[in-house]
Amino acid sequence: MVSCRNSRRTGRTRRWLKLAPRFAPPIAGAAAFLLMLTLPAQTQQGAADGNWTSYGGDSGNTRYSPLSQIDASNFSKLEVAWTFTTANLGPTPETNLESTPLVIDGVLYSTAGERRDVIALNAANGELLWTHREDEGKRADVSPRRLSGRGLAYWADGNDKRIVYFTTGYRMVELEAKTGNRIPTFGVDGVVDLKTDDDQEIDPMSSEIGIHATPMIGRDTIVVGAAHKPGGVPTSKTNVKGYVRGYDVRTGKRKWIFHTVPKPGEPGFDTWLQDSWSYTGNTGSWGQSSIDEKAGVVYVGVEEPTGDFYGGPRPGKNLFGESLVALDLETGKMRWYYQFVHHGIWDHDNPSPPILADVEIKGKRTPVVAQPSKQAFLYVFNRETGKPIWPIDERPVEKGDVPGEWYSPTQPFPTAPPPYENQGVDESVLIDFTPELHQKALDLVKHYKMGPIFTPPVVSKAEGPWATLVASLSGSNWMGGSLDPETGVVYVGSARGAIGIGLVPSGTRSDVGYISGRAPGAQGALTVDGLPLLKPPYAQISAIDLKTGTILWHVPHGETADNIRNNPALKGLNVGRLGRGPAAITLVTKTLVIAGEKGTVTMDDGRKGAMLDAYNKATGQLVGSVYMPAQATGGPMTYTVDGVQYIVIPVGGNIDGKPQAEFMAFRIPPARPAKGRGGRGGRGAPQPDPEN
Repeated sequence: MVSCRNSRRTGRTRRWLKLAPRFAPPIAGAAAFLLMLTLPAQTQQGAADGNWTSYGGDSGNTRYSPLSQIDASNFSKLEVAWTFTTANLGPTPETNLESTPLVIDGVLYSTAGERRDVIALNAANGELLWTHREDEGKRADVSPRRLSGRGLAYWADGNDKRIVYFTTGYRMVELEAKTGNRIPTFGVDGVVDLKTDDDQEIDPMSSEIGIHATPMIGRDTIVVGAAHKPGGVPTSKTNVKGYVRGYDVRTGKRKWIFHTVPKPGEPGFDTWLQDSWSYTGNTGSWGQSSIDEKAGVVYVGVEEPTGDFYGGPRPGKNLFGESLVALDLETGKMRWYYQFVHHGIWDHDNPSPPILADVEIKGKRTPVVAQPSKQAFLYVFNRETGKPIWPIDERPVEKGDVPGEWYSPTQPFPTAPPPYENQGVDESVLIDFTPELHQKALDLVKHYKMGPIFTPPVVSKAEGPWATLVASLSGSNWMGGSLDPETGVVYVGSARGAIGIGLVPSGTRSDVGYISGRAPGAQGALTVDGLPLLKPPYAQISAIDLKTGTILWHVPHGETADNIRNNPALKGLNVGRLGRGPAAITLVTKTLVIAGEKGTVTMDDGRKGAMLDAYNKATGQLVGSVYMPAQATGGPMTYTVDGVQYIVIPVGGNIDGKPQAEFMAFRIPPARPAKGRGGRGGRGAPQPDPEN
């Protein structure tokens, strides 16, 4: 049985109005935005026909749907149509369900559970239609990317309809969409082992390589990336390389491979000095790629090479680390690239899905690719030529003094749009609720090195500096952004915070030279009286106009956490809505920007939970919220079945007193509820054929 947990929180609108002047855009900007909403769309982008056929809604990762049945007038009245728990998928329940499901013709498909099973559900009532399970044993247990993954891909040619997904153990499986059975003519009995045919030797039991993202499919080609362990403390300077490959969707045969660490004679090889190309690994594409099927191009974001914070063994700019690379979908040949960080030592991976759009810029329709980033720059290029839409300057940056490190003298700085989140750490961004708290923050940061973006890490010393304070996690991680194709506006979530990058000699733990760590006596939390070191908002959503390269508005996202609003140091202060990280994943519809809150808070009626929030996409005003029993762990998506619009979002944590995760589906309450409706498999709901 499914209980309807939706409830409006008393006073939410009142609290928003108090904060509105702080975050509202100028009147002229709001008026211009409203005018843009009246202009007809000139491209066909976003989810179509009431379906959601790709992780990002479409192959360009717009996360947009033109559906409008759910709007500001009824959002807070949404009820739970059904839920589906993943608690029994796998030996233990997972709580971090990150998948964005697909819906095709009334059937919802997703990966779910600790073993990354594939499920097909009736999208109208949540009834389970079929499951597919692969038990990979120890191969899955040692994988660096476990649990449910972020979803799957769909491909169809007439009546030939298939589901493609990556297993925990880095295998690619293709299934019949109707039955969940393997496609026997794909690979070997429906399976391609991704640890083979990779132009390098990979131990089948390697714990260094896997994948968490979904396959991307275009022009009958499946694009496959790679993910690795977190790289702050690499086992060795020698590691598995994260090459990108293309496979035939019908046969599973490899069509091409792109070496993200170039081999001799390939473009970029000269950026790897002292033979470092031969042993350095990583440089995987662990986020979502995007595909322009008309142009036959896949846009791939690449992470940095081995060693997140120390790159001494890999001197040089290290192409194609931390780059956006445009590859021919049929051959894998590079069309163009742009490197966002030269010789990365800040963990500025490139995991956000590139966003494809056709935008009117200076009176000319322009094909663009917009890349959100951890460093809170939105990099915008002509996606056909790779030329930046607005100049990107190479500016001098500070050189560090870590022994053996190689430093790039310059780094790229976009001139537009401006950063959508705090980037560096200095006195101006420290907590300042009261003068006393600000002074304590000043006393704390005396132990650290501070500076703007690209301030280099330091060797940690007990006498100081303990570490370099950076805002590496303040921009966009794998969550990315969304695009309104009608207006050319990108909506992107971000989270504000600081981390300390300290380095210590690797000793016998690794042959890298230096690894992430702190010297004895150089310990300390980056909090002040239990409050975050940096001033709020702690998370926000920003609207960025791709036509002008300007930010239209910011709005804090997420209710203030209990430990902040109840902190004794803030007694008597009305701090309002401060937002809560990590960064949100946004969904755009005809009139709304929708995002789930991360983390739970205590409601006015005593319940704990989080909210699914809706904002006016023109102004950023919060216009509705619906209660969820746990925090959002993935992104919302929307679809229709029999003329009814649904919004589905994964949540996870403590639900009904148990650690678990579930998909929640919301809809407008029906005028005359049918008996038995409201639960998984409820009577009266349509029963679609998975093939139709």
